[in-house]
Amino acid sequence: MAKDTPYPSIGDYALIADSNSAALVSRDGSIDWCCIQRIDAGSCFGRLLDWERGGFCSLCAVGNDQEPSRRYLEDTLVLETTFRAAGGVARVYDFFALPASTERYPHRNLVRIIEGVSGHVELDLKIAPRFDYGSLKPWIRQEGVRLYSAIGGNDGLLISSDAVIEAIDYHSLGASIDVHAGERVRLSILSVPPEQLDNDRPETPEPGDLDRRLEETIGWWREWSSQIRFDGPYKPGVLRSAITMKALMNDLTGAIAAAATTSLPESPGGSMNWDYRYSWIRDSFFSVRSLAEVGFDDLADNFRRFVERSSAGSAESLQIMYGVGGERRLTEETLDFLEGYRGARPVRVGNAAADQLQLGVYGQLLALGWRWQQRGNSPDDDYWRFLYELVEAASELWEKPDAGIWESRDEPRHYVESKVMCWVALDRGLRLAGECMRKAPERRWKKVRDEIREAVESEGYDKERGVFTTAFDGNDLDAALLLLPKMGFVDYKDERMVRTTDAIREELDDDGLLKRRLSDEVREGAFLACSFWLAECLAHQGRIEEARVVFDRTMVTSNDLGLFSEEYDTTSGEPLGNFPQGLTHLSHIAAAVALTERAGAG
Repeated sequence: MAKDTPYPSIGDYALIADSNSAALVSRDGSIDWCCIQRIDAGSCFGRLLDWERGGFCSLCAVGNDQEPSRRYLEDTLVLETTFRAAGGVARVYDFFALPASTERYPHRNLVRIIEGVSGHVELDLKIAPRFDYGSLKPWIRQEGVRLYSAIGGNDGLLISSDAVIEAIDYHSLGASIDVHAGERVRLSILSVPPEQLDNDRPETPEPGDLDRRLEETIGWWREWSSQIRFDGPYKPGVLRSAITMKALMNDLTGAIAAAATTSLPESPGGSMNWDYRYSWIRDSFFSVRSLAEVGFDDLADNFRRFVERSSAGSAESLQIMYGVGGERRLTEETLDFLEGYRGARPVRVGNAAADQLQLGVYGQLLALGWRWQQRGNSPDDDYWRFLYELVEAASELWEKPDAGIWESRDEPRHYVESKVMCWVALDRGLRLAGECMRKAPERRWKKVRDEIREAVESEGYDKERGVFTTAFDGNDLDAALLLLPKMGFVDYKDERMVRTTDAIREELDDDGLLKRRLSDEVREGAFLACSFWLAECLAHQGRIEEARVVFDRTMVTSNDLGLFSEEYDTTSGEPLGNFPQGLTHLSHIAAAVALTERAGAG
């Protein structure tokens, strides 16, 4: 933990989720971030962004001077934290109950089960809900024995326990829990609309019900995890990344959130604090691609359908990102009443990048459609019409400057990666038309595809150094160029790509990791997805030992639970950015697959 701050390191947190709701639990057993209505809704516990007013649900052992230990139960997202005190040992199971959103279980349920292991342990429980990112202290009412409701705005919680919980003040609850070996004490927090709490309050789960829900949740995750088709030494880490991606996916819509948090800074104490709880076509495309490679094919079609629905089946209405329910209006605002994580301000909700022009989305969606076809699923008439429109849009817009893959808020540029993704749209559109015997203006599409290649190879290429460049208007490099062979634009072993890989590795190096770009304006950390992209490139170039070095260096940046952030500060050794970060996890999967396949082939 940094000096003079109560905020734990970002890496001290564990994720629990149910593919709708999400929470972060600290190493000390405190839930400091929770969006229980939905991952992109207002928080009910949020002291991650303001220690004094954000709200929390904490558990700590009284008289304990040892740091708790923790792990995920094997092949699950059930967190087990073990407390050791002078009188004994207790463990806590934290989870969102699964299955969720069914007739039997209509309410999202956050559960904490305290279990005595040996001796007896006294624990202090505090529950301080604060709705709408800490702006609203709830009205807490006693509804029955050990049963309370918390209401405010459109938020409602039903809190029950077999411990003696009592009101500490008008807005918080607490309990002193003494658990002996073999005993269990349970806490249930249900998300219930406030009007239902007034009119038709649901039944609260009994202790035995919560114990069964723990076993059901463990079984649910293990059944899902058993789909994995990947073996070798990297399997445990790959499965952990896959589970994390499943947790970030919305079970009702198929959208995948980029991360579970908002406004965790990319630069310590800085202003690069963005809301990542939305579904980016870019990130989600890479997500389903990586997950399909290791056996989780169904996620690809779920996301494909989500994008088609959210854009109303029209390329003209396409956005680069959506709310996880398909919402299009993601108005960005700052919450000036919040301190921000370790003072990093402003805190933002919403994301103005939704209105940007990013040409890459056309290629990403056509590549997704092509992969779907390769798995034996030809597009029907409606889907083909949508794909056709995307190719047409790419052919018309490719000459425009855009915001690029890094969503620059500066003047648009002619980014090479964006042009290449337009090339991908034309190329995959032509392949689909040919294989599916669909009518398309193939001669015109081929002409545009060739024009894009010619432009990239002339204007996006530094002939003196023999490397591709970030954009047409300069000779700088960025790590997005490592994606060019992944998209089939150039072979991994092409001399131009080998030189580009080496130049990126040299110029963007940060203590064995990679920055995504060089910037004189802000001090960013190493971008972990890019570091995995480098490992993947090196593996496909047959440079296996070099790839392993980069892969292993990047793996060290995960926390003890195998969770990755967006960036990493190589000076302090702390994670940066929103957490856990989906793009990093899916890039980890792709790099592990490449290393395994190429090492076996070599």
